[in-house]
Amino acid sequence: MSITIDKELNPWEAQAARFDFAAQKLKLDDGLWKILRYPTREIIVHLPVAMDDGRLEVFTGFRVQHSIARGPGKGGVRYAPDVNLDEVRALASWMTWKCAVVNIPFGGAKGGVICDPKKLSQTELEKITRRYTAELIEFIGPEKDVPAPDMGTNEQTMAWMMDTFSMHMRQTVTAVVTGKPLNIGGSRGRREATGRGVLIVCDEALKRLGMQREGTRVIVQGFGNVGSNAAQLMHEAGYKVIGIAEYDGGLFNKNGIDINKLVEYKQRNGTVVGFPGAEAADPKELLTTECEILAPCATENVITSKNADKIKAKIIAEGANGPTTSVADEILQDKKVFIIPDILANAGGVTASYFEWVQDRQGYFWKESVVNEQLENILVDSFDAVVQYAETHNVNNRIAAYMLAIDRVAFTIKQRGVYA
Repeated sequence: MSITIDKELNPWEAQAARFDFAAQKLKLDDGLWKILRYPTREIIVHLPVAMDDGRLEVFTGFRVQHSIARGPGKGGVRYAPDVNLDEVRALASWMTWKCAVVNIPFGGAKGGVICDPKKLSQTELEKITRRYTAELIEFIGPEKDVPAPDMGTNEQTMAWMMDTFSMHMRQTVTAVVTGKPLNIGGSRGRREATGRGVLIVCDEALKRLGMQREGTRVIVQGFGNVGSNAAQLMHEAGYKVIGIAEYDGGLFNKNGIDINKLVEYKQRNGTVVGFPGAEAADPKELLTTECEILAPCATENVITSKNADKIKAKIIAEGANGPTTSVADEILQDKKVFIIPDILANAGGVTASYFEWVQDRQGYFWKESVVNEQLENILVDSFDAVVQYAETHNVNNRIAAYMLAIDRVAFTIKQRGVYA
């Protein structure tokens, strides 16, 4: 798998390198290779917004639909100052593979707007969201492409998107987005689902490696929705969470951090910094601190060629999308680190989003226990399928997950045929 160091941090190049390697291993037909390597559609929109101070500002937004062969596009909308088309392309393609790995009837899509939500008022965020939705009105919908929250967006963002789409359709269409508030068609268990998925796949990895929860030391990078839920659920299940690495500082306690108290502390203070139940630590150094499980749950490119050789974890559970570069992958493979790749480890979120979409379309909503039970069934089956694929084809877990996903999508395209 060849990717040059200068392109290591480009998520699209990293995704493409892994896709090419997996496709080669599968001996994928050249024509299908070309179809699956590139997105079906890329949309760029420019959004004029009247700011609170009266001036007009123009924001740039993206929506990339990578594949809709197996069903509607599915993927989050990210609000961040560094969003770019290559990142959105990569995230859209990862969604295609993620949905195929867990075998749910969605394709892959992703969206984003270049903005800093921390510097915008609620009114400004609402205007950006409604204009972005209106510009995409012909490209999204329950049967076309179903957005969801991502970094910088939340339940409220989805409520605005759903309302805007519904106003244009002249009827309430709850199934156009997932990750909504409960009272307007959201699903119980959706908010915790990605973190719960990290716990489920870590449990499966421990069984595979003959390890126990008790005494298993965990370091979690990122303490947003995914990281905090993963840390809290693992703490409650008996894992020893010894480190939390955040963008503004880190925490370490070799005897374990009380995550329930840390969640309360962050809700009160807006940061983990200063938490009295642990020592301050350098977040970058925490990534290379000795532990059994390292769970990167924030952004892309945190494990790279610069720090991969110093990683001491036995298991890496990728709660984030693209946290490990393809160059780092090769180093970690040599070190025999057991990687649970992002398109499996964080697929709990899209799986619960699928449940929400199903419930919206049925008009019938499930108990949280049913959501969690169905989530566990799907992720355990998917974990087993990926690990068996890895053993059968003598590849690492990431390439096995890609091969399994590509095989499923390619098979669907062959069955459907190519319309021309």
